[in-house]
Amino acid sequence: MLDYSALRAVSAVVQTGSFEKAAGLLNVTPSAVSQRVKQLEERLGIILVVRGNPCTATEKGEWLCRHMENVGMLETELFEHLPSLVDPTESEPRVTLHIATNADSLGTWFLTGMSNFASRSPYLLNIAIDDEDHTAEWLRRGQVVAAVTSLEKPVPGCRRMFLGALRYHATASPDFMARHFPQGVTAEAIGNVPALTFNQKDGLQSRWMRQVFAKDLSPPTHWLPSTQGFVEASLSGMGWGMNPSSLVHEHLASGRLVELIPETPLDVPLYWQMNRLAVDRLVDLTREVTTAAKHHLLNF
Repeated sequence: MLDYSALRAVSAVVQTGSFEKAAGLLNVTPSAVSQRVKQLEERLGIILVVRGNPCTATEKGEWLCRHMENVGMLETELFEHLPSLVDPTESEPRVTLHIATNADSLGTWFLTGMSNFASRSPYLLNIAIDDEDHTAEWLRRGQVVAAVTSLEKPVPGCRRMFLGALRYHATASPDFMARHFPQGVTAEAIGNVPALTFNQKDGLQSRWMRQVFAKDLSPPTHWLPSTQGFVEASLSGMGWGMNPSSLVHEHLASGRLVELIPETPLDVPLYWQMNRLAVDRLVDLTREVTTAAKHHLLNF
């Protein structure tokens, strides 16, 4: 039999980042939380929680936490139909749904869906950020129950649906263009001009150059892990970057930004992938995600 008091202790420690905060959440002493976690680890013969500041879950611990997330969703659904099961003397625990998305989606359309869902749902949300080519890995590792990803092939154990494409434009300020591309944007010229890159996982600039010039190029780059920062850095003439259409269309219309090469957008297809075990309990969340995507993404 599963010891759910111990499982909840592990989940609470990972969620809050400390044994003390987990104790407050569970209304027990820190010593009781520590004992429950330790006994479960000894029983399983594995480490579930990496002690630190904050405490984090091991891979096995993440799977356990996602199990408790599913249990929490099932209990929430059950209590809606059988409210007499709820102990009025105990505070009802809030279930946190763990979701992954890419920064550009969060900065353009995804937050709309999350806000609409949260305003009508008892669930809390923990939104993780990663590159759209890598969010599927969060699903594979059991760290989230759903993710926005560019991976078309379903992750094992997951269902997926097409959301639409996020359109990007390679943009820079007119002054930047005049300084660095006086003879026009060519493969030779762009190889020596500073670009903007979100992080080491960001391949959008390379993908656009491959699409336009049919070759792999490696220009010098500034590293800037901020969606809005990309727009500001482009406007200031710091470098050229791939910016979501919705964030730069007004700047392009006013002339504050220009496309490096007109009419050469990059469209990145996005998918919503969900843990198959949680699909039925994520119906409302999925509806809000797909509605937001329909209004903001390109649909082919």
